[in-house]
Amino acid sequence: MTDFSAAPVTLFLLVANVLVSGYALFSDPGLIDRLAFKPRRILDGKEYYRLITGGFVHVGLGHLAFNMITLYFFGPYLEVLLGSVRFLLIYFGAELAAHGLSLWMHRGHPQYAAVGASGAISGIVFAYCLFNPFSQIGLFFAIWIPAWAFAVGFVVLSIVAMGRRAPGETGGLAHEAHLGGAVGGLLLTILLEPRALPIFLSQLGV
Repeated sequence: MTDFSAAPVTLFLLVANVLVSGYALFSDPGLIDRLAFKPRRILDGKEYYRLITGGFVHVGLGHLAFNMITLYFFGPYLEVLLGSVRFLLIYFGAELAAHGLSLWMHRGHPQYAAVGASGAISGIVFAYCLFNPFSQIGLFFAIWIPAWAFAVGFVVLSIVAMGRRAPGETGGLAHEAHLGGAVGGLLLTILLEPRALPIFLSQLGV
């Protein structure tokens, strides 16, 4: 069992996501709409808080569970390695990068909305991949592949899915948020921890 005494920020994020999403799902469904990431509400109404709050509500228990399980497995390692402050900066920096890309891509779609911590989680997973490129990552806990292969496949599939997405489509996975969060988390980790890139390259034998 994970010892969260050395990873208090991860524990806080897990609890906050579960409490906010749980309250929205079971007690106040309207909260999802009030906190969701909505480009036009951000640009027209200056509701900038949605850039952060959209990452704390989820559309269902499965959506919430998948994101929190991923954070549970990758968050503590990264927080212990980098420290709580840098981990927090990477988490929210990745979320802002995710929503920043989504904001740009959907700025002309009034009906577009998105929720979930997937962008921030993508940033955490990609940051982990820098330090452990050959660590095995389980897809749906069944298919195990090296972290570097997961990262490459993730980017390629996200780009392909983005190209096939209908303009203004609000259902399904927010692939642009996943991609933005992944790239944001990667760049922030390299910026905040100068050893990250040399460690990654040395493990690749470069």
